[in-house]
Amino acid sequence: MARFKSILIANRGEIALRVMRTARAAGFQTVAVYSDADANAPHVKFADKAVRIGAGPVGESYLRADAILAAAKTSGAEAVHPGYGFLSENADFATACEAAGVVFIGPKPKQIELMGNKAEAKRRMIAAGVPCVPGYEGKDQDDATLIKEAAKMGAPIMVKAAAGGGGRGMRLVNDLKDLPRSIELARSEAQNAFGSGELILEKAILRPRHVEVQVFADEHGNTIHLGERDCSVQRRHQKVVEEAPCPVMTETLRAEMGAAAVSAAKSIAYRGAGTVEFLLDGEGKFYFLEMNTRLQVEHPVTEGITGLDLVALQLKVASGEELGLTQEDVTLTGHAIEVRLYAEDPAQDFLPATGPVDLWVPATGEGVRIDAGIETGGAVSPFYDPMLAKIIAYGQDRNEARTRLIKALEETVFFGTKTNKSFLIDCLSHETFARGEATTAFIQESFVDGPREQFPTFEEAAIAAVLEVDEACDASWALTTRVGLPLRNWANASPLVSRVTYVFGETLFDLSISPLSRARYRVSAGDASAEVTLEEKPGRSATLLIGDSRSRVSFLRGSAGEFHLNIRGRALSFVNLIARAGIAEEAVGGGRVVAPMHGQLLNVFVAVGDEVTKGQRLAVLEAMKMQHEILAEADGTVAGVYYSAGQQVSADELMIEIDVKETQEA
Repeated sequence: MARFKSILIANRGEIALRVMRTARAAGFQTVAVYSDADANAPHVKFADKAVRIGAGPVGESYLRADAILAAAKTSGAEAVHPGYGFLSENADFATACEAAGVVFIGPKPKQIELMGNKAEAKRRMIAAGVPCVPGYEGKDQDDATLIKEAAKMGAPIMVKAAAGGGGRGMRLVNDLKDLPRSIELARSEAQNAFGSGELILEKAILRPRHVEVQVFADEHGNTIHLGERDCSVQRRHQKVVEEAPCPVMTETLRAEMGAAAVSAAKSIAYRGAGTVEFLLDGEGKFYFLEMNTRLQVEHPVTEGITGLDLVALQLKVASGEELGLTQEDVTLTGHAIEVRLYAEDPAQDFLPATGPVDLWVPATGEGVRIDAGIETGGAVSPFYDPMLAKIIAYGQDRNEARTRLIKALEETVFFGTKTNKSFLIDCLSHETFARGEATTAFIQESFVDGPREQFPTFEEAAIAAVLEVDEACDASWALTTRVGLPLRNWANASPLVSRVTYVFGETLFDLSISPLSRARYRVSAGDASAEVTLEEKPGRSATLLIGDSRSRVSFLRGSAGEFHLNIRGRALSFVNLIARAGIAEEAVGGGRVVAPMHGQLLNVFVAVGDEVTKGQRLAVLEAMKMQHEILAEADGTVAGVYYSAGQQVSADELMIEIDVKETQEA
């Protein structure tokens, strides 16, 4: 049997911390690895030991098997837990661990290799009699062959990377004329993300549910399943909301899907934690999608309804012990729902965001669990996935879990960059989701016009202005001496008036703030007026009364001078234009093509002198493991190209300049 006392966690962020907590509680010594970008990250501080493995980019750190194994040797780690992502489904890495005498906490290399390639896995499942989606998983990868096979199936078609997952290297093709470009983008993204450009084609099953079954197996012939998770709420094939159990699951269907998942695992003599994913159509028919040979991001919802610690089971199996569970021992109680909090801008087509973590205060409460890898004072790096945290709620039934999760999101405070928090609340509050009817088409069908813009009301702007003025008064008061508190906000001449100007889109809030007493203010803007009473302000939270409405808020002045406000679950950032008077901000857009985020330019398709039209593809930028097409916003002539393929570019850097045609309307 494999025995070990110390574990190196070959990962970062929340999953590294989550594994370390269970390992430490079980008496294991923990070893962290880190890149230069993560030198002060929470997982590094939490571990018993930490070893640097390289620079920020994943190819120079977390994807370097040699550096991780060298760290294991240096630290004396006897086992490696890969978490998810990075090298977790890399058969060569698992083989290298074995060769180095280090226990790989996961499946055997051959099992990873078999199921890690979607084409090979599908061929194996077809042979095993597991229902599969019709498609093409052949070894001939010539574009002409793929186009020919697609023509046989007809649209709509899914183009998928044979290796990897997470929505990368995946494209939905509704019109076959778009297939060549989809193949090009999917192959390029797959090659860059997984080191393999192999693709498969599948007939797209529209509006299915994405239901996955958690399986566990030991080396003594015991294989069981721990129920299912519904992961249907997705955007760009990436999961946004996950829950257990599936809202439409029946005991008969669970038994059938569970048996199919266990059969899939047994057919390859599987070991450890694995997830068999299925598409479930409206008629109750299910089809094998893929098998993930690792711990899933969404494993906490399974832990919530089974009462089991999946990482503890992984360590037990990796130590050579039996699971100690039979299928009859597994019971499902209550309901659990998880959402993924991302650093991204929903208003800008969910563009990933980077920047400082000015304030992070996770919610607490009955049935609430938050797995995070960030802390106040840290930063959201451009090198890694933009997920900040997983917020999970458990309840005796689905609605209790849902309402607890909404409340937890509302009370969770993150200031620094934009996040998808309000969008998550909208998803959970939507009638379709509340009824348990969400399919993989839920977001597309329910948010046709995209997420709601986060524009403040006059009352919210008034609250921000009062807090900003009161904070400025606090700062000034701290510098005064021998002035009594009763004199605060008092004047013996004309009333004290402060002016604050906020702009959101086309809405201007030109606010005048006049103190009525030490804690009472009159805020006016044109015909609008409100009386705001600051009832209490402990730390970075406050309670205010505006009219007959009482609001409890969190607030903070950000690192770039903006004023952050968390109110009723909405995170709003205000910039006082008067305070920034004299700072000229150069307009972007139109002829100025700037980088929307930090990343690496994979391709540049234009040169100086080229004529371009609005919507034309100018470049492809890779950031946070996804590829983003940079399009022209106007017709014109390319006047400057300031970066070339392969170069790193920072957010807001000017990449391409276009002389816009004067005849074009603004």
